[in-house]
Amino acid sequence: MKIKTIQIQNFRLLKNVTLSLEDNTTVIVGRNNSGKTSLTEVFRRLIGDKNPSFSLYDFSIVSIDGFKKALHAKFEGKEDSEIRSYIPSIEVKITIEYPKNTDDLGSLGDFIIDLDIDSNTAVIVIQYALKDGKINALFDGIADESETSIKNFIKSLKEKIPSLFETKIIAQDPNDETNISIIEYSRFKSVIGAGFINAQRGLDDVTHSEKDVLGKVLAQLFKTSNAASAPPDMKEKSDAIQNIVNEIQEKVDTDFNEELNKLLPALNLFGYPGLSDPGLSTETTLNVVNILDSHTKIRYKQGDNLFLPETYNGLGSRNLIYILFQLFEFFREYQSRPISNALDIIFIEEPEAHLHPQMQQIFIKKLHEIAEKFSETLNDGKHWPVQFVVTTHSTHIANEAEFEAIRYFLTSKNEQRETTIKDLRAEFNQEDLRTDKEFLHKYLTLTKCDLYFADKAILIEGIAERIMTPLLISKTDTINPAHPQLGLQYVTVIEVGGAYAHHFYKFLDFLELRSLIITDLDSVSKPDGATSYSSCLVKDGSHTSNAGIKNWFAKDTEGYYSLAECIARTSENKVSGSRRIAYQIAEEGKTAIGRSFEEALILANRDHFGVTGTNENEVEESASSKSPSDKKKAEFALKYALEHTTWQPPKYIIEGLQWLADKPNIPADDVVDAIQEVVEADLETEIESIQEQSQLEN
Repeated sequence: MKIKTIQIQNFRLLKNVTLSLEDNTTVIVGRNNSGKTSLTEVFRRLIGDKNPSFSLYDFSIVSIDGFKKALHAKFEGKEDSEIRSYIPSIEVKITIEYPKNTDDLGSLGDFIIDLDIDSNTAVIVIQYALKDGKINALFDGIADESETSIKNFIKSLKEKIPSLFETKIIAQDPNDETNISIIEYSRFKSVIGAGFINAQRGLDDVTHSEKDVLGKVLAQLFKTSNAASAPPDMKEKSDAIQNIVNEIQEKVDTDFNEELNKLLPALNLFGYPGLSDPGLSTETTLNVVNILDSHTKIRYKQGDNLFLPETYNGLGSRNLIYILFQLFEFFREYQSRPISNALDIIFIEEPEAHLHPQMQQIFIKKLHEIAEKFSETLNDGKHWPVQFVVTTHSTHIANEAEFEAIRYFLTSKNEQRETTIKDLRAEFNQEDLRTDKEFLHKYLTLTKCDLYFADKAILIEGIAERIMTPLLISKTDTINPAHPQLGLQYVTVIEVGGAYAHHFYKFLDFLELRSLIITDLDSVSKPDGATSYSSCLVKDGSHTSNAGIKNWFAKDTEGYYSLAECIARTSENKVSGSRRIAYQIAEEGKTAIGRSFEEALILANRDHFGVTGTNENEVEESASSKSPSDKKKAEFALKYALEHTTWQPPKYIIEGLQWLADKPNIPADDVVDAIQEVVEADLETEIESIQEQSQLEN
């Protein structure tokens, strides 16, 4: 059995998203505040908590509008069914695929309510919604639809939602959404087990106040091993520990307590105990779990009988050991369940914490192998049906994972703030994208670039642009201080070369990442009698050999792209969705154009570089002669990035960077208003509480 998809509605940023899971490991990536943690949190509430509940702040921001519409419908006298349709609910729909040839599906059988013999999917819906018969209670105390009443209504939801809402588990027919059956919560928990390895794992490097986190994990392992349904080898080990403690307990009950009684104060001096008062004695009970939890420490053997405390080991090693301990615990819990044909989903948040980059790469590659090893060596080869969901900000983990396993969380910009989940497997499965996919996976694995996590991207040609880009951004920002400043935004710079930039176009569109591709004209011509094109000055060229430019304007055409058409393109023509291309153009009032970044920089600063010529053609030739050879480009860039910096960026660079700086990531006005409404209501509640407390004290 496997979880195929998870659909979430109205939970924080996850307004309406569908996440497909890989059979083994799914890697969640995205920028900060894109909803990655919300995915883990909603499962923690539903599976980890005994009585799942949510607060007003857990509902999507747009849900506030739903509550207002329900209030309006109530005062219009609408039927309860219509009013309820407006009231938001938090919903998680899990689609499970099971093998058709399985005789016993265990607890999952309770959720299979369809009659289609060809179907092998079950749908479980977990819904946090208003209880039946509680519509009037939800609006209790609200007199009208005035601004003050609406504000009071929103404020009251903070306390009404936890008391008036409930969690329901629903089995749904995969072929008919109206065919449903209410199932007990305990049955749901017997189908799906969840484990959570949090980003904050309590492994701080604190040597003066030890945090023996690993010892506490051992305590949980003992609890699992002691369960009635635990495998025999686990029971044998836990029983052996318990027998040792029992032997010690016998000694404690006699000699230890006899001596401990002598420490009791001489209460008889105060007339105690009297004739009817009981005497005092001591009883000491040893609890294995408490011993492991509070008094067992993991030590690292150093030789010569020296054992160092847990906190003396490196944070990276401790983090990795902790994750392995937790995985082992989850596996043992699976083994100890009475119903063994359930499935597990384990969420691991930011496993990269304190880990060396190479170890991060090994971890994501070996994660599922660890599960297979547990099954092979500790479960007689019986498969552990577990799926891992890893959320990360690490470029090393993201780029080392299978390309199809990536799920990209994207938060909408300048609209209603909500998350969209992008599925690389679904997007890049077409045959015509195979070349791009293979190139991208190799490139991302080799370079560890952070396209998944940046707000914007700049793709550049070579080493000179890479060295000088920070200064180009800084100089462009100073041209117009009132313009959005690119230097204050999270921009990633990627060196791809003109021959490969086009492989990124589909990927950048998929990420919806505002991107600037800075490339070169690469003018070429084919002299009379020649059989091939050769590089030349722009004034002498007929075409551009740049593959990035050709695939931008004339994809799927034969031969090189016309240089005249390329130069004639306007700024508007150079924009495609969230992408813009920038290549050399003439400076203001001039006609000479460089064929490379270095030539363009020289032409934009003619006096600075000592360019000569009586006309623009001669100026172009002069700039070309002063341009460095390929071997000298790094030296050229370092010189003008560090020493001689009194130059201005070329026009095409300025135009491109200013376009990129536009549309910084800020929430839409209506989102800001909704947030403000909730915050103000909460603030008023806090003020009233403080005032009431002050009155009581006075």
